[in-house]
Amino acid sequence: MSHETHHAEADAYAKLRCAVITVSDTRTEETDRSGGLMRVRLEKAGHETVIYRIVPDNPAVIKDAMQKLAGNVDVVLFNGGTGISRRDRTFEAVSSLLEKELPGFGELFRMLSYQEIGAAAMLSRATAGVYKDTLFFSTPGSLNAVKLALDKLIIPELKHLVWEIVKQQKG
Repeated sequence: MSHETHHAEADAYAKLRCAVITVSDTRTEETDRSGGLMRVRLEKAGHETVIYRIVPDNPAVIKDAMQKLAGNVDVVLFNGGTGISRRDRTFEAVSSLLEKELPGFGELFRMLSYQEIGAAAMLSRATAGVYKDTLFFSTPGSLNAVKLALDKLIIPELKHLVWEIVKQQKG
């Protein structure tokens, strides 16, 4: 089956149920511009943000969120906590539960980011994958990083990715 055929079949998923989770020890709903941008972009693409939360950069809390959301939404988008500072632990938490990693997401994100910000792109540990038939993304928390990830990678392929996960269940 061709890439175009996959996209055509995936378009049957008119509205995906999404969760947006901002990982931050300092942001509030009023100051969380990245989480807000994720919700706006997803809804503009025809999807529904059914859950929005801000959680601390604590691996146990992040894993708990993943376990509670898996199977209850189609897609979970984390933003924040993907750098290399002592407090940045989202990558470890998310990647420890992923059953299938999508290494291409992080690779492409860093490549595109490199084109915008240069060698500092290597500091990002953006990742994606599948856990309990739910698609998970983890992006940096900066507004520009969220725009890049959503506009260039996530939204153009989101329906296709979810279709790939659930097509065996439906057939």
